[in-house]
Amino acid sequence: MKRSLALTAALALMLVACGTATPADEDTTTPIGEDANRSLTLYSGRSEDLVAPLVERFESETGIDVEVRYAGSGELATVLAQEGESTPADVFWSQDPAFAGAVALAGLFEPLPAEILDLVDARYSDGEGRWVGVTARNRVFVYNPTLVDALPADIWALTDPEWKGRIGVAPTNGSFVAFVSAMLATEGRERTLAWLEGVAANEPQIFDGNSPIVAAVDGGDVDAGLVNHYYLLRLAAEQNGATAINHSFESGDPGALVMPSGAGLIAGADNRDEALEFIGFLLAEESQRYFLDEVFEYPLVDGIGTPEGQLPLTDLPTLDLDPTALAEVVDDATSLIAEAGLT
Repeated sequence: MKRSLALTAALALMLVACGTATPADEDTTTPIGEDANRSLTLYSGRSEDLVAPLVERFESETGIDVEVRYAGSGELATVLAQEGESTPADVFWSQDPAFAGAVALAGLFEPLPAEILDLVDARYSDGEGRWVGVTARNRVFVYNPTLVDALPADIWALTDPEWKGRIGVAPTNGSFVAFVSAMLATEGRERTLAWLEGVAANEPQIFDGNSPIVAAVDGGDVDAGLVNHYYLLRLAAEQNGATAINHSFESGDPGALVMPSGAGLIAGADNRDEALEFIGFLLAEESQRYFLDEVFEYPLVDGIGTPEGQLPLTDLPTLDLDPTALAEVVDDATSLIAEAGLT
């Protein structure tokens, strides 16, 4: 049966850190094999190649077995809504705030303890504490300087005829949907649909994710693309350099969006203590350094650092937008992408 949601946040963290308190005269010997039976189920919108090493380290350090279901954040959010109270998931880790927020709005998260939420600046988490930011990524225009002479002044310029056939996009990717959600939230439906239709009319090259876009741009197969910043940094590290360059649009442009990935505790989770331990693990210093050094994302815990060659998180151009606002329009954004003919 699902555990009661009446447990307080403070008690939950105490149990995670110290174990259940027992009377002094009670035998506290841990039965053989008990730790081996601890487990949790994670629904991960973060891709396996990025986060599997971190999950494996958590299992090794804690003895907690993690059953992971990897899929797109939008797909998993839909699955959670369909499963409702019967879901086996204990934690949902979303690639972006739009789908973390959608799960929160559906009432499927239990609010997190303050001890976890306080580790991260409130602007990168849910306003009601239902999910916490883990890392941040910023949207960029990645381009090949041998093929692009003049950069677009803003995101709107990509509908100009000069960009016909030259841009790569991943319209079903969660980060692209979140970006369109941000445009919809700040610019409205009419202008957002006009932009999507203009991009579609320019016959972009369609990809299924950010990595292939960056590889194609770097290899000269497409001139430019809309991606998250860290994909180029990963490619450059893997091949000891890159031709492609990341370009950020100015603050206030929908193309300049800083997006936190977010993790939340599923309401009524069977493995609540283990789930809180895992979320806390994601925000521990060693894990945050993993995101910085191996994934090239921005850590959200203060004092960890900045990806090499990138602006500090506080200096990045971005939109002044509550991440919760993305969740309120994500379904409409998905519909507009399809209506424009990009999917």
